[in-house]
Amino acid sequence: MTAWSSMYSAIHANDDRRPFSRQTLSRIGRFALPHRRRLVQFLALSVLTSALAVATPVLAGQVINAIVAGNDTGLIIRLALVIALIAVIAAALGLVERWLSAGLGEDLILSLRTTVFDHVQKMPIAFFTRTRTGALVSRLNSDVMGAQRAFSNTLSGVVGNLVTLVLTLVVMIGISWQITLLALVLLPVFVIPARRIGARLAKLQREAANHNATMSTQMTERFSAPGATLVKLFGRPDLESAEFAARAGRVRDIGVRTAMVQSAFVTSLTLVSALALALVYGLGGFYAVRGQLDAGAVVALALLLTRLYSPLTALAGARVDVMSALVSFERVFEVLDLAPLIEDRPDAGEVPAGPVSVEFDDVTFAYPAADKVSLASLEEVAVLDSRGGVDVLHGVSFRVEPGQLVAIVGSSGAGKSTIAQLMPRLYDVDSGAVRLGGVDVRDLTAASIRGAVGLVTQDGHLFHESIRSNLMLARPGAVEEELWEVLRRARLADLVLALPEGLDTVVGERGYRLSGGERQRLTIARLLLARPRVVLLDEATAHLDSTSEAAVQEALTEALIGRTAIVIAHRLSTVRAADLILVVEAGRIIERGTHDELLAVGGRYHELYRTQFAQPAVPTSGLG
Repeated sequence: MTAWSSMYSAIHANDDRRPFSRQTLSRIGRFALPHRRRLVQFLALSVLTSALAVATPVLAGQVINAIVAGNDTGLIIRLALVIALIAVIAAALGLVERWLSAGLGEDLILSLRTTVFDHVQKMPIAFFTRTRTGALVSRLNSDVMGAQRAFSNTLSGVVGNLVTLVLTLVVMIGISWQITLLALVLLPVFVIPARRIGARLAKLQREAANHNATMSTQMTERFSAPGATLVKLFGRPDLESAEFAARAGRVRDIGVRTAMVQSAFVTSLTLVSALALALVYGLGGFYAVRGQLDAGAVVALALLLTRLYSPLTALAGARVDVMSALVSFERVFEVLDLAPLIEDRPDAGEVPAGPVSVEFDDVTFAYPAADKVSLASLEEVAVLDSRGGVDVLHGVSFRVEPGQLVAIVGSSGAGKSTIAQLMPRLYDVDSGAVRLGGVDVRDLTAASIRGAVGLVTQDGHLFHESIRSNLMLARPGAVEEELWEVLRRARLADLVLALPEGLDTVVGERGYRLSGGERQRLTIARLLLARPRVVLLDEATAHLDSTSEAAVQEALTEALIGRTAIVIAHRLSTVRAADLILVVEAGRIIERGTHDELLAVGGRYHELYRTQFAQPAVPTSGLG
């Protein structure tokens, strides 16, 4: 706790945002707690190394006295050997200390990164729709590295320099308290600037971190295939370059400014140390000439003075490092403090075995407000959007029996995709219940729900990995024969066989090396490999041409056999054979029945159907 208290005292000054609290330091300590044994060893070595550093000047003073006396060459040789031995031991201890320091720092990186990564994975989809990807990645990279420096460099420096400072003062006072007192007159020159400069540099560090996060976001978005296409189509590369250069330039300016402030600060302290050294030589020499002090004592005091002011300079500089590290810790903790909206209950169970029914029971739902799922710093806004909490589903009730196919249709924005997101528990309902196999999804484990429910969206998202890796995301233990079987059932086997690398062909970012229909069929193959008992298809053929749609429909027919299926569709031609069709408008089910029944009623479904299949008028003019 001494080290943490010292760090707290060193940085406890006003900041543009707020002072760092003991709670922050306590949380840092909890991350270090699993490594307490190595931490104690590390601190003990720092103390021992500091003690050896103080011993050398004292021995050097004794060598000078022996030389002046000129009566014992053996003593001089023995002292020289002891000094050499101390140097060897100090070097060896320094290597061990550095090994422990590096291990602690790397373990901290591992702990912080995995903790933040696991925490972010628990966040709701709304978090990812609002957050800048680059800003989030920056928290896992730059800020975690900044936090690591507190352990690998700053902590050892603070502890070692504090011990050196105390031991040096004790020895110097023992030799000559008068000279020691005069040497300390200049001490306020160290303390006063440290309190002012630390807060200023912390502000610069935070601004630089924000600019770096924004540049990461810009690169992440603009360097993706759709982002690069958008920039090229709308002809804005010069503007994009100017925006990036402006932020990069500001980071450069902050870097230069930070370096100059640090350099000026350390240089001034070094100058003060040199002036104090001149004082020791002058006053000590005066006392030595008058016989009030040994020549060796003067040399020892001079050497010890460097051991005194060097730690002071280092501690003053350490304040800057500590402030920077704590800014990084604070930015990491800011993400960890954002609580996930959905977590497994302690007594959560499994989806019942066998065929699974799906039931919505008087469900009301509103998307969470921004302050529940996001951070202003991750969105690059001053204040989070206060909108939210408006119901998008109102008393939705329906039941899908095991093996039944139910279609959900309606206008854009009616709430169809929201219904699909509630089934696999991407969000929790505000009232009512969603049940799988008769059990509320809130009483089921997330892993159990993932194993029972499969979702195919209109995006057909794939990772920038091989076909094999994208398939095995659904079932990591699948063997090659199973992969080829699902590819055949998804009407993709011939295509993959024709590729140079076969299953090991990399599909590109978001699968853009494949056509839209091929991407969609690959996601269907992945669904088949997962073997879910409930299948959700959310506009799975919305953006495909007629040829691709026909191929995907064949694959979907294969995927739906024997499963409980819910299909959200805009094209009504794809849902005619559904056992039940639900018409959703403004978050409510306004009609339900079979295709023929709904056409006979002449309501909203009939209107949608007539709009889609009416003979289009021949345009009188058009684009050339």
